[in-house]
Order: sequence, then C-alpha cells, then structure tokens
Amino acid sequence: MTNAELAVLGLVAEQPRHGYQIEQLIEQRDMRRWTDIGFSSIYFLLKKLERQKLIKGRWEKAGRGPERWAKVYHPTDAGLEAFRAALIEALSVPQIPHKSLLLGLANLPAVPTAEALAALRQYIQTLKTKMEILQSVKNSPHPHPYFVEAMFDHNLAVMQAELEWAERFIAQVQTQSQMEQERTI
Repeated sequence: MTNAELAVLGLVAEQPRHGYQIEQLIEQRDMRRWTDIGFSSIYFLLKKLERQKLIKGRWEKAGRGPERWAKVYHPTDAGLEAFRAALIEALSVPQIPHKSLLLGLANLPAVPTAEALAALRQYIQTLKTKMEILQSVKNSPHPHPYFVEAMFDHNLAVMQAELEWAERFIAQVQTQSQMEQERTI
C-alpha cells in the first residue's frame, strides 16, 4: 500500500468522510509535508481503494441547508484489516529515505567537484530552512497530541542527523579533491 493510500484509508478509518472533508483534513493537518497526496489525487485514491474493496462509498445527505448529497466513504472490514496491517508495517519496517539523494551520490563523479559542493551546500541550506519551518509549526500555540509531537520530534532528529552527515560529507569531498589536486601536481 502506498503512503498516499494509507493516509487516505486512515482518514476514512478514523471516521467516514466524503472527498472534500478528506481534502480539508489534509490541508488542516498539513499532511502534504509528509505524504504524497496531491489535491487532484484524492478522488483517484478513493476510487482505487473502493475498487480494492477497502472502502465503500454511499450517497448521503451532507451538511445543513438545502438538499446536498455527497458520496461518503466508509471502511470495509477488509479495509480496516488492511489499514491495521499497513500501519503495523509502517511502524516496524524502516524505509530508505531520500532515494534521489542516494541516486545523486551514486553518480557524484559525473559532475565537477565545485558543482557537487555547491549542490550539497544548497541541500544543507534547504534542510536548515525546512527544519526552521518544522520547528515553528511544532512550537505553534495549539497543543499537539503526543503522537503528532512524536512526528515532529522524529523528523527534526532525522533532519539534524542528516545535516551533520552532509557537513561531514562536504568536508570529505573537499579533502578528497585536495588530495587529487596534489597528485596531479
């Protein structure tokens, strides 16, 4: 199950919802920072989960006021079982983050050292900016449930470790470059 499918299924398992409510929650909870859910993909994901019989849509009266109907999605028994299994897997099996960074590292010799160093310095700057944003959201005046605090703490710890690694790696690239220059002299 993809992370986007798990996120949408989780919102439906939490409480039956229609697509617009799911979009509102994704925005409200700022889930796009850590999930791959585009605005236009919500209904695609709902249809996919429905085809897989993990959720079932029913037309229900929505909201107050004039007659308005929306397709409200409910988890099926199979959906709840799949959700729990995917959740346990997500909590127990580490995943490889930043696959694009790893691909860049694997092909590092293809770019001049100066360009690689500039890109890595930009990576560090972007990482620092993301850390500042995440820290400010974490420190917002609204209290967060303990599991949301854990999400912030985990991301900040991973980012801090990545920042320290990137700084060490830049020093290693610089040392390697100096050694290669000395050999050519």
